[in-house]
Amino acid sequence: MSSTATHSDSALKFERHPIHTDVVIVGAGPCGLFQVFELGLLGLKAHVVDSLKAPGGQCVELYPDKPIYDIPAVPVCTGQELTDRLLEQIKPFGAGLHLGQEVTQVERQENGRFRVVTSAATVFDAGAVVVAGGVGSFQPRRLDVPGAAELEGKYLHYRVKDPRAFADQDVLILGGGDSALDWALTLVDHARSVVLVHRRPEFRGAPASVAKLYALRDEHRADVLIGTVKECTHVDGVLKSVSVQGGDSVVRRVDADQALAFFGLSPKLGPIAEWGLDLQKKQINVDTEKFQTNIPGIYAVGDVNTYPGKKKLILSGFHEGALAAFAIKEYLEPGKKVHLQYTTTSPLMHKRLGVADEPAADERKVAGSR
Repeated sequence: MSSTATHSDSALKFERHPIHTDVVIVGAGPCGLFQVFELGLLGLKAHVVDSLKAPGGQCVELYPDKPIYDIPAVPVCTGQELTDRLLEQIKPFGAGLHLGQEVTQVERQENGRFRVVTSAATVFDAGAVVVAGGVGSFQPRRLDVPGAAELEGKYLHYRVKDPRAFADQDVLILGGGDSALDWALTLVDHARSVVLVHRRPEFRGAPASVAKLYALRDEHRADVLIGTVKECTHVDGVLKSVSVQGGDSVVRRVDADQALAFFGLSPKLGPIAEWGLDLQKKQINVDTEKFQTNIPGIYAVGDVNTYPGKKKLILSGFHEGALAAFAIKEYLEPGKKVHLQYTTTSPLMHKRLGVADEPAADERKVAGSR
């Protein structure tokens, strides 16, 4: 089993000295990071690879400042805060983070282990592989009208990192989903003006957000236009206005300093789609006992997998990672019983977590989590 990949001279150079590890995790989002923790409790070493240049996956890339309310025992945290806490939690296990590179090849070797190669010519010799890549890499659906391409990155944006960057500016927001609505409601407190443009009166986002937006319109703090963007006008590369054609066919010019477009994201599995995995609509079929794919030794957790009753929640991904860790331990050490131990009382757990000074009494036992 192998994906098609072209090897550079630098890749060949690394073949003699691959990084030896128990598990390679593909994806450094919350589920991938928590997978490190669950494996670490069982004494398994992991390396994490992600195509993004920073850990956190969708939580950091798409909504670093938006609140998350459904993490157990954490009433509220942002995507960035959740990522920071997970990174702190996995510190005792010394996982290698290989960011800004994509896994391009996974090949089972004669000894049953996997040879994993990345776009940066990093090579791993791994006992197992966990795919925790969300639903792949995301590409925003772009605004395809005259004048738009020249403005991307400076005056036309497909994501927001810091709402303060739009302070005292006239902001035009395009889209009718939750992202467009959420940022319209947020930027009202920062921008000089906010106008949201959607192609139809019905919105895809939460009704409560729509109601708040129209309430702001009634208070003259924001505006809503129903129509389609036809052109972006700029002078010397600086955005000046956007032309919007309404349902009455009248084209209106809306002055704007900045434009934000939220037309959704197009997920792409990339090379993962070439690994021979059993896929269903760009998601990987797994069982619900081990979260193993159709290829023994390759597992999938988080939004990238699918099974009957699947719910795309971070909480669900954490549960999947815990069960996958036990399955991987059994896979790598067949015939050995995996004992369930608790982090509150187990000396071995304390040692692995770095919270005990004395060695564990019985290193021969295979530990479980908690």
